[in-house]
Amino acid sequence: MTSRKKALLPSLAGCGLVLCMLAPAASVLSAEVESAALEKAAEDPSARPVGGGEEERATSVNGCTLAPRVTCPNLDLRHRNLRGLALAGADLHGANLMRADLRNADLRGANLSGAILDGADLRTAFLQGAKLSGARLRGANLEFARATGADFTGTDLTAANLEAIRADKINLTGASLEGANLQEAKLSLSNLSGANLDGAKIRFAIFQNALMTGCKSCPSDW
Repeated sequence: MTSRKKALLPSLAGCGLVLCMLAPAASVLSAEVESAALEKAAEDPSARPVGGGEEERATSVNGCTLAPRVTCPNLDLRHRNLRGLALAGADLHGANLMRADLRNADLRGANLSGAILDGADLRTAFLQGAKLSGARLRGANLEFARATGADFTGTDLTAANLEAIRADKINLTGASLEGANLQEAKLSLSNLSGANLDGAKIRFAIFQNALMTGCKSCPSDW
């Protein structure tokens, strides 16, 4: 018996001659089935596998198309992916945006009065001139957000992250900022009258010419 035949015998004995011959065919068939499944998923969204990926960005909820200057009060947008959505001038007062993803969203001039944004992700969001009076943003993340001229009157920002926020001329009258992170926040010419900053981190924050009448735990050296 040749050395080549001797080398083949252990391999054939280990898997069985028929199974070894069928293995390549089975591999090809598996690849064809997987390819067919992917093609079906591309044509039919309902056939796509669930989980393992980011939720598709919401653009229409309960018959309301989310767009600039739209009026959709009290909308339930909890946990929605609204990242980068254009909502400038939109009226969403009273909406529930708990834990919504609003990173880089355009909310300039939007009305979010009385809205619930607990745990919402607003990093790098555009909030210039937005109305958030009476809103609740407990534990929300507004790091690097832009909120110049925004109205946060009476807003609950307990334990919120406002690190490096750009919020000159912001109105924080009567707002609760207990335990909030305001490190490197830019709050020049802002109104913090009656605000509560107990336990807030204010290292390197800028309060130049800010109004602090009746503010609790506001810095006294500005």
